[in-house]
Amino acid sequence: MTQQLTVTPADAAAYFAASLAFHTDVSDVAAALASGEDPGFSVIDSRSTQSWDQGHIPGALHLPTSRIPRLAAELLDPARPLVVHCWGPACNGAARAAYALASLGYQVKEMLGGMEYWIREGLPYLAADGPDQRPADPLTAPVAAGACGC
Repeated sequence: MTQQLTVTPADAAAYFAASLAFHTDVSDVAAALASGEDPGFSVIDSRSTQSWDQGHIPGALHLPTSRIPRLAAELLDPARPLVVHCWGPACNGAARAAYALASLGYQVKEMLGGMEYWIREGLPYLAADGPDQRPADPLTAPVAAGACGC
């Protein structure tokens, strides 16, 4: 069965505008963090401690989703926007964490791709045994060029 295109351009524009308001991606977060200036947001890693120890984004705050109700007010500035991530695109942990934070009154976006794509794009991360970085996966990141062009 072929799916008919039944969405109006106006509905599509509204949907994608909303998507951009609620999502960011690994490349944009990495560029903001690498700029040397305050990126204007804090990165929140919502994964478990075991996952955090496997590798996390330098400068990220570890706040597992289950601890958000108890620790958010103690650890987070309600005036500072947050970018939340979990493992990757097959995981909805970042959406659950973003929902928990938004329900408490925080400004929040979800980082699409999560830790999986952070690593697959060849970005540096910290593991329990120190800093690490893998080569960029040519299926997910431009290897020769500095930007993907999107």
